[in-house]
Amino acid sequence: MDILMIGAGMVAQTHVLALRDNTVGARLVGVLGRDAERTRTFCAGASKTLGYEVAALATLDTDADGAILITPPDARLEYARSLVAAGVPTLMEKPVERTLGAARGIVDLYAEADVPLAFCFQHRTRKAAQTLKAKLDEGALGDIVHIEMRVPWWREQAYYDAPGRGTYARDGGGVMINQAIHTLDLGLWLAGRVVALQAMMHTSPLHRMEAEDIAAALLTFRSGATGVLSATTTAYPGEAESITVTTTKARAHLEGDSLRIDWLTGEREDLSPEGAGDTGGGADPMAFTHAWHQSILEDFVTSVEKGRPPIAPPTGALHVHAVIDAMERAARSGTTVEVVQ
Repeated sequence: MDILMIGAGMVAQTHVLALRDNTVGARLVGVLGRDAERTRTFCAGASKTLGYEVAALATLDTDADGAILITPPDARLEYARSLVAAGVPTLMEKPVERTLGAARGIVDLYAEADVPLAFCFQHRTRKAAQTLKAKLDEGALGDIVHIEMRVPWWREQAYYDAPGRGTYARDGGGVMINQAIHTLDLGLWLAGRVVALQAMMHTSPLHRMEAEDIAAALLTFRSGATGVLSATTTAYPGEAESITVTTTKARAHLEGDSLRIDWLTGEREDLSPEGAGDTGGGADPMAFTHAWHQSILEDFVTSVEKGRPPIAPPTGALHVHAVIDAMERAARSGTTVEVVQ
């Protein structure tokens, strides 16, 4: 599959490495960016990494078999419209857009045109997460009673000094829609849909930014399970995010790409894969392996070629947005609100 990448920002190099190592025949053929000089410089580096020439494009290349759309969320819609018009299957970085309504609009564009769309919720491809998901789905752990999601991350002020970062106009919010969205998505993938919640969202004195750098929520799931979410970029020096699932048979603790299960029988199981590494929770937001992006890329290509749903489909992406939207409404009102997708 010949791939066009739209955007040449912070995460673009991670996608280049994923394309370099992919095993499904994906090939980056061109990059389209809003800054022509920056795009040319990026393509020169990508060409060296990949071992072949990657074109810096001035206009959308509609001859591509697929696209990776990684612009900031405020620049998504125009490119999404062009890709849909050209019938180009798209792998899109999170978040879909800045608001739930705008996210629905983009998803609807692809659905109405029957153009494949998948999202970079790459934490779903981590081996430990896959192991836990399989055990939950097959009923080995019993029913979920409670889930705790923690994102104790750190970002320096310099991170938020970048133009538009941490603003509602460009990003759509702060820690929830930019950092904790991955852990929230993973928690929802494991535990199912949230139907109601209470929340608090706050900007601390540690950052000069418009949106929140601290968020917390109490969640009620459709299954009857409960949940707690705590997310921040103020937790110096930053730790790996974690999800703890309490079930009727055990307590499963997922931290980064490590998994431990404590069974109610007294047994303990360590199911962590070899080589579990950093997850980008500290001052360097890019301190993580590209292997997860490689896995999500390979899943995207395979899903398009075989006509099957991707591991991170639009329905999941919209539910994450719906939960964040509900958190914002609950934080403003100080009441319990329903999650409306």
